[in-house]
Amino acid sequence: MKQTAIYIHIPFCDHKCIYCDFYSIINYDNLNKYLTAIKKEIELRQKDFSEDREIISIFFGGGTPSFMTPGYIGEIINSITKNFSVRNDAEITLETNPGTVSKQKLKDFLSVGINRLSIGIQSFNDNELKFLTRIHDSQTAIETVNSAAQSGFNNISVDLIFNLPDQSKKMWKKNLDISVSLPITHISAYSLILERGTILNKMVLDGKVQMQDSDHDAELYETTIELLTNNRFSQYEVSNFAKENYECIHNNAYWRYKDYLGFGTSAHSFINGKRWWNYSSLNFYLEKMKNDNPVAGEEVLTNNQMHDEYIMLAMRSNGLDINDYENRFGSMWINKVQNDLTEYQSKGYLSIDDNFIKFTPKGYTLCDEIIGRLL
Repeated sequence: MKQTAIYIHIPFCDHKCIYCDFYSIINYDNLNKYLTAIKKEIELRQKDFSEDREIISIFFGGGTPSFMTPGYIGEIINSITKNFSVRNDAEITLETNPGTVSKQKLKDFLSVGINRLSIGIQSFNDNELKFLTRIHDSQTAIETVNSAAQSGFNNISVDLIFNLPDQSKKMWKKNLDISVSLPITHISAYSLILERGTILNKMVLDGKVQMQDSDHDAELYETTIELLTNNRFSQYEVSNFAKENYECIHNNAYWRYKDYLGFGTSAHSFINGKRWWNYSSLNFYLEKMKNDNPVAGEEVLTNNQMHDEYIMLAMRSNGLDINDYENRFGSMWINKVQNDLTEYQSKGYLSIDDNFIKFTPKGYTLCDEIIGRLL
């Protein structure tokens, strides 16, 4: 059985945050039509991709999936389990925003099959939340995490953003301190990045917002690694930290180059070296689903492309398994960069043991630069 992950995009959202570049809409008129289309797309893919596949994770992203009713999400889960072989212990994650769920709603999400929450908190500082145009305040964020734990969720992740304009090291450290005091098992900590087409990008171009420099960004990142590691959160990817046995199965499917299927607007799929993506526009997606073809584009990756992607994803996460790498691609590249690997190891950027090449915390701060040189 080939292990495969499934991603479901829920584009509906209450409003667009200034930094967000994911496809989302604030119009709920086509909720039911979208549900019908999603289930239809799942049935279509079942004909081509259900045989000899085991679904290890289902991830609802957005948008704001927690705005949906538990019944809406449950219908999609039921459609997947009816059409694919879903492992009994599959990880099923719902992206959740504070302010969109009550304790009862959380219990209802648990009852329809959600067993992991990814809560988009971003900050526990009210001024930072206002800047990011989030709909919640810090107290609501804390209450949401505690309500999730009280409702029966034992696998809870929170998202945080650092290096906001005017954010000091002390302010960021307080965000981390609050996080580790809560009943969570996973933290995703991302540096604020300017994405083209976002409101934030225009604010910076217009001179209304000034971003902080890369040195400050690196200092906050190093603080993140140190504080979380000291609080029993192991770093298993550039931006992700987990307590023991709580690494995100879905994210690891991407980073370990497993197959995945995406359903809904703007969703991407990757199967047997072929990648394709759906139309982003909800109206386009619904129209194309009438003819059973929501795909906007596709590409078949060359062996060289897959080689470089495999290395990049592995090195940015838990490390490169040399045996798995050589089974896929042979040993030519390993031999070619052996001297470079030894040099980076001597400088403390890499650890190489048990046939595994992995970044150290010091190496993670320069990972993109080092991977670029190695490739």
